Amino acid sequence: MRQIIALGGGGFSMEPDNPLLDWYILKQTKKTTPKICFIPTASGDSDHYISRYYNFFNKQNCKPSHLSLFKPPTRDLEGFILEKDIIYVGGGNTRNLLVLWKEWGLDDILRKAWNQGIVLAGISAGSICWFEEGVTDSFGEELEPMKCLGFLKGSHCPHYDGELDIRHSYHKLIYSGAIQAGIAADDGVAIHYIEQNISNIVSSRPKAKAYKVYLDNKVMKVIEEELQTNFLGSY
Repeated sequence: MRQIIALGGGGFSMEPDNPLLDWYILKQTKKTTPKICFIPTASGDSDHYISRYYNFFNKQNCKPSHLSLFKPPTRDLEGFILEKDIIYVGGGNTRNLLVLWKEWGLDDILRKAWNQGIVLAGISAGSICWFEEGVTDSFGEELEPMKCLGFLKGSHCPHYDGELDIRHSYHKLIYSGAIQAGIAADDGVAIHYIEQNISNIVSSRPKAKAYKVYLDNKVMKVIEEELQTNFLGSY
């Protein structure tokens, strides 16, 4: 069973006092002590980001590790990745993430991990990367479309309620045909895919939602369809 959990925002890096989304990710392996690996490439392997990861996951029932492409832990990256239960990709610059992954062959390794049933998860850039296309500010100040790994069909827009003008920009790109229809997620929302289908949408915030966004060619209008989102509740 191939699983991807795409976080529009939230998790340990954005909500350090709200563990609901990260707990949800850990539960998907059905293992008592899953091995989870953080990949912080998009942030340039930020030491602070890595520290926040360990500060949270060292307190959970799991075995945390991380993969740095600036200081690789081993020459056998494939072996290192494929013995994990969860791969959790951090946010940052999506373009830099994809360029470095392809240079190191990590894109192919992660596809193998996905096909083997290792849970793939990520926030922001770490969420966009799994789709065919995503909305990113990696090129500068303006939001632009970007080709990604294509594990999941369609486009993706995270931080849908958390960044200025991102909703308008996503609609504009879909309307113009610059990017294909897709799924948008507010901060605090995780979209859980099994194969190519959405299995569940959960949130750590009561009002956070996910949306299907597409162009209705009959009326030439971008439609935003709210999807059922399940609040994980207090903890």
